[in-house]
Amino acid sequence: MKAISRVLLAAVATCAMTMAASAQTTLRISLWIPPAHPLAPSTQAWADDIEKASGGAIKPQVFASEQLGKAFDHYDMGRDGIADVAFVNPGYQPGRFPVISAGEIPFTFADARKGTAALDTWYRKYAAAEMKDVHFCFAFIHDPGALFARKKIVVPDDIKGVKMRPAHGTMGQLVTLLGGTNVQASAPEARELLERGVADAISSPWGSMFLFGIDKVVKYAMNTPLYTTTFVYVMNKAKYEGLPAEQKKVIDDHCTTEWAVKIAGPWADFEHAGIEKMKQAPGHEVYELTPEQLNAWRAAAKPLQEKWADAVRKTGVDPVAARAELDAAIAKNGAGL
Repeated sequence: MKAISRVLLAAVATCAMTMAASAQTTLRISLWIPPAHPLAPSTQAWADDIEKASGGAIKPQVFASEQLGKAFDHYDMGRDGIADVAFVNPGYQPGRFPVISAGEIPFTFADARKGTAALDTWYRKYAAAEMKDVHFCFAFIHDPGALFARKKIVVPDDIKGVKMRPAHGTMGQLVTLLGGTNVQASAPEARELLERGVADAISSPWGSMFLFGIDKVVKYAMNTPLYTTTFVYVMNKAKYEGLPAEQKKVIDDHCTTEWAVKIAGPWADFEHAGIEKMKQAPGHEVYELTPEQLNAWRAAAKPLQEKWADAVRKTGVDPVAARAELDAAIAKNGAGL
């Protein structure tokens, strides 16, 4: 009898261990930025908190430096399950995600943390339709970026004839409107283009200029908060839907506006510190715009709002209502210029 009991206990224990093992989930998180980028440790902290909150049932693994695929491919990587969670720049695929590109229009945001809170709370309403192939986690922005070039660009007319690597599709539209030529490249590829003379200028946040070594191939920096770039973390839909209820709740608790701000915060500080670093760097000229020059840039960017509205209208979204909602979120969070 005792022998039978021991056998039964062993069988129950084996079954319990098997069930525990089968409930364990590996989460491959793909980043296209290098480990030295401030987003990498903040993502690792997010991943560690997911593992802790799940009691070890979810085992995240962070892959940086395009280990799982190129920057431009990350949305599709999340959709297709090449990555379980993917870091996506929607602006790397112009026209594909028109609604969220409202956050790319120049002079929209002044602050990364407040802007992230505004963008994420606003976009959640639209993400399910615009990014229906994946499970949306959260959206965020970097600290406002500027223009950097081999020659001094002061007014919009100075863009004419310039070969520019734009940060995203909306900045690409601005370059085209002003008579420049766009040269497409992800941030890790940009230095080579400028070094070879394939591009003359770049739009970028400040700290990233040093992180990617682009500071070595440009001289002039326009010191104005010109634009921001929107980013999202998305999860493979089948992976999310296949999670046990308790693990799904852990993911839900980590796909929030609060976590979006936590992810964006260290990156914001890093980028903002790059302004002073550039001012101190030998061989660089950081220059301010006069009020008249700044107004000229604002006027030059105005047509982008209508271009955005036209693109959004084609998706069935009311651009007037959507923009009013975004403006309300910006005002509520004190995120505007």
